[in-house]
Amino acid sequence: MSDLNIASVLSQIRSLREQAGAARAGMPLPAASQAPTQAGMPAFGDLLKGALDGVNRSQSESTRLQEAFQVGDPRADLPSVMLAMQKSSVSFRALVEVRNRVVQAYQDVMNMPM
Repeated sequence: MSDLNIASVLSQIRSLREQAGAARAGMPLPAASQAPTQAGMPAFGDLLKGALDGVNRSQSESTRLQEAFQVGDPRADLPSVMLAMQKSSVSFRALVEVRNRVVQAYQDVMNMPM
């Protein structure tokens, strides 16, 4: 994950923490469209959806190459099939690790003392 993405996630966590503090103090919460965002930065949900789409494309390409190799397509050689399989495996494992870290961060925020 790049420093830019980490900064965006941290900004959104801080925003959620401030909103939670405002809710405890009885202040009205800002609407989702009014939530503070950095100019030109995509929302965390958009980044996550993009990552999911990328992993899905990688796995689809790997499956397509595997099937082409199985039917004897001369354009699907074994090294390219193996490379596509490894790329999809690594991208999936990275996505699972990001998910685990996001869940852990959420649990940490929820377990903060009031």
